[in-house]
Amino acid sequence: MNRLALLCLFVGLFSSASAQNLRPTAEKPPTANREFRAAWVATIYNIDWPSAPGLSAEAQQAQLRTLLDKMVELNINAIFFQVRPQGDALYASTLEPWSQWLSGTMGKSPGYDPLAYCIQQAHARGIEVHAWFNPFRALANAASPTCPSHICRAKPGLTKRYGSLVWMDPAFPETRNQTLAVMMDVVRRYDIDGLHIDDYFYPYPDAKRTKFPDGKTPAQRRAFVDDFVRSMYAGVKQVKPWVRVGISPFGIWRPGVPAGTTAGIDACEDLAADARKWLAQGWCDYLAPQLYWRIAPQKQSFTLLLDWWRQQGTRPVWPGIATQRILSSDDPGRPASEIINQIAATRQIGRNWAGHCHWSAKSLQENRGGISTLLKRGPYAEPALVPPMPWISKAAPGTPAVSAVARGAATEISWSGGREVSRWAVQARYGNRWVTAKVLPAGSRGMTLGPLEGRPADAIAVTAANRYGNTSAPVVLAR
Repeated sequence: MNRLALLCLFVGLFSSASAQNLRPTAEKPPTANREFRAAWVATIYNIDWPSAPGLSAEAQQAQLRTLLDKMVELNINAIFFQVRPQGDALYASTLEPWSQWLSGTMGKSPGYDPLAYCIQQAHARGIEVHAWFNPFRALANAASPTCPSHICRAKPGLTKRYGSLVWMDPAFPETRNQTLAVMMDVVRRYDIDGLHIDDYFYPYPDAKRTKFPDGKTPAQRRAFVDDFVRSMYAGVKQVKPWVRVGISPFGIWRPGVPAGTTAGIDACEDLAADARKWLAQGWCDYLAPQLYWRIAPQKQSFTLLLDWWRQQGTRPVWPGIATQRILSSDDPGRPASEIINQIAATRQIGRNWAGHCHWSAKSLQENRGGISTLLKRGPYAEPALVPPMPWISKAAPGTPAVSAVARGAATEISWSGGREVSRWAVQARYGNRWVTAKVLPAGSRGMTLGPLEGRPADAIAVTAANRYGNTSAPVVLAR
């Protein structure tokens, strides 16, 4: 036997001898981290993506991958991807035209399907995609050029001019049915994880508080919007019950509620948004009120409002937080620590599962005021599974088969099986401390776990999660 063969034999024997199979144990780890961490990805005016209209498909896709990579780096587990800013589409649709924010021209294809690409890339990274629709805005600027298939030209009788806006009038059943048809088309054809709508039911009042020109009372308008919200929720659940339905209303339900709170608009009267009713009735799976103010005692307090909203129903309230306002003209001097403190408050106030939503992704990509650094070092140091929806389903995925081998300071983990798996959560114990090490997409079948502060893992646990957020019992192995 030559010297090289002897060396290979020695290395093989040494590697085999140094490998240690982890064994099953009855130890029970703490529950893997559960928290909804989302960011809005606004496409209107190219706020978050793409950076400008008219970029090539390759450039747009590269920007989207960069954005998603940043979300992975920060352990954010969901995005709200704006697919219908103003009666248009950022996906292949036969119902509404291609959005101008892609090609620069309404009705012109960008050469690929952005929603399909976003879902494929996000799911490969373990991130949920909630398709974000603007319900009734037809044009954010009435002077914008439109194509023949846009509602302003195809069905002008369903729209009304309001200042610089053009609005789809919710009083017409055909208007509501059009929006519902658009939504259900996406639910049926795309593998989305959620359907998300914002606060544009009726337009925000202009400076003169001009009445919307429909001749309807606030009560009548609320009835139209209530009907829409109820029908939207029922329709989604009938087709794909695991798709989460979320609503993001203005952060103050009505001025003076809770006591001492003031607001320049009455969302319930002016926007016909009785969001408290929708939450109480269970017409959404989560509510994300836009709580863009600071914590400090004032006429709009983040913590006071969050506490009130979380008392209004049994479904989760995951507030919108204004990361965009860090060091901005909207809130001069706001430090990044304000956002860190608000996240801490969402974990302490009220009931149900923790969660919050960042407005918007661009602020996180920019690391505005050092916010991304603080998040990574603090509240997002570990990943988290998205919380469950026990009001829809309590069925758990199958328990996986797991094996692990310790090689020095590294632990090689493999798993298989599990029924209807959407995510895998990997936990590890170092001494007495359990951490959630990784949350991985459904297609993952293993990983190598390194040491923590120089110490190898003493035990590992692997848990399967399904699309409802329900989890299997963890499989625990120890040295």
